[in-house]
Amino acid sequence: MNTNKTNTGKIFNVQHFCVDDGPGIRTTVFFKGCPLRCVWCHNPESHEAKNEVMLRTERCVLCGRCALLCENGAHTISENGEHLLDRSLCVSCGSCVKGCNVGALETVGKSMTVEEIMAEIMSDRVFYQTSKGGVTVSGGEPTAQPEFVLSLLTACKNEGINTCIETCGWCDEKVILSLIPVTDLFLFDWKLTNDELHKKYTGVSNKRIIENLALLNENDAKVILRCPIIPMINMDKEHYDGIASLVKCFKCIQRVDLEPYHPMGVGKSSALGKNAEYQNNAFLGTNEVEAIRHYIVPNVSVPVTVSGK
Repeated sequence: MNTNKTNTGKIFNVQHFCVDDGPGIRTTVFFKGCPLRCVWCHNPESHEAKNEVMLRTERCVLCGRCALLCENGAHTISENGEHLLDRSLCVSCGSCVKGCNVGALETVGKSMTVEEIMAEIMSDRVFYQTSKGGVTVSGGEPTAQPEFVLSLLTACKNEGINTCIETCGWCDEKVILSLIPVTDLFLFDWKLTNDELHKKYTGVSNKRIIENLALLNENDAKVILRCPIIPMINMDKEHYDGIASLVKCFKCIQRVDLEPYHPMGVGKSSALGKNAEYQNNAFLGTNEVEAIRHYIVPNVSVPVTVSGK
């Protein structure tokens, strides 16, 4: 097997029959590894490029089989009937996962070649043809594996398959420029307008992100601006006005998608042995997001939609 970084990448899911990741029915390939650390992230399993083990204690029946199988002694069952996983000892070999019959343990991440992923993609091709769909690469952050994502999207285009990339926009400009010829649509995240808040809540400045959006604009790429709406973080008029300002500045933006916060990442963080920095278990209400949409609509000339509606 070819294991060079052009042909092999780290993936944590290949999801079929997606309808929210671009036009039509799509196959979405989730890349592992991300340069941002958004405190509200709903895919915390995508942060690290390495394989990880998720432990869902609510599913565990305390059989102790994982402790017997783990050669490093990472798993123990305490006297109080608690399943403990010492992650400093865990090497994510997967032995415990294979021995768990109740789905309490899961390995997140695997290496896949372009050919392996394309085999899954091609099995869905009939659905692309009937729905005008295609393939979306997401994450994590696909541009964090630049050679591999370019190879995969090139293979898709060689088969005449429509391609989308969902990106945070934080990468070297050379990466963005290399992807434009093989990407039909960029699903471009815009998280916070205020740069200091962007640094606080994502770990990086938004200046490089704006520069890459400008590059897409200069090269006539097609962009949908995706804007997560997060209570107590970016639900303010400064941010809403910032979204409208981007639309006015960059003609490449064809639509704005508002994405209401959901708490799915909180439980997954716990299963990874991490404490979610943003502890909010409430879904954001439709009425609240609709009010934001109505505020933005008069100030832009493109459609503004609410994801999931």
